[in-house]
Amino acid sequence: MTRINIAIDGPAGAGKSTVAKAVAKDMNIIYLDTGAMYRAVALKAIQSGFDTRDQVVLEALVKDIDIRIEHDGNEQRIFLDGKDVSGDIRTAEVSIGASNVAVNPAVRIKLVELQRKIAKDNDVVMDGRDIGTYVLPDARHKFFLTASIEERAKRRYYEMIGKGMSDITISQIEKDISYRDKNDSSRAFAPLSKASDAIEIDTTSLSEQEVVDCVLSHITNKNE
Repeated sequence: MTRINIAIDGPAGAGKSTVAKAVAKDMNIIYLDTGAMYRAVALKAIQSGFDTRDQVVLEALVKDIDIRIEHDGNEQRIFLDGKDVSGDIRTAEVSIGASNVAVNPAVRIKLVELQRKIAKDNDVVMDGRDIGTYVLPDARHKFFLTASIEERAKRRYYEMIGKGMSDITISQIEKDISYRDKNDSSRAFAPLSKASDAIEIDTTSLSEQEVVDCVLSHITNKNE
């Protein structure tokens, strides 16, 4: 059986997760938030008192880490060492930590192995930074979402405010996003980049539904 694998890549705040979730719901297939898996590794390092940039420590930490994904309808829950950390991984500190741990080859190899297995066994929409180029290079449907850094920061700000994180500013979020962009794009192993066969969509002036409709339209046309 040929599985439906949809790869949605792009920088932080471009709308990948929101669009991927909506597309998965519309198509009644699994949404896999790969970023949550890197956040779980970062959370483990932070809780253990480790520097998320310490490559040697991360290599040792990831050997025995237990990360599990569960799906309840279209909702994904992520478990770290048996504990549901779906809410704990959504802080600014963990966001930066996730970008730091993602440059570690040992971490990426460990998580990509799990991601590929899930995609092999299920129809999935997967979002991240290197899904179309590295994780699922043979995916039939690939998209790369972009947006201005100002728009991305504004979206992330309102998202965090909605979750009760009032001690954050748009300027700080812009700095964090700039750091993540540079970190993700310049890493030596599987960097953030647009696959040559991916469809690029600038979401800066588009509504969530407009982006979702655009993605679904391309998928439908390609399947016909």
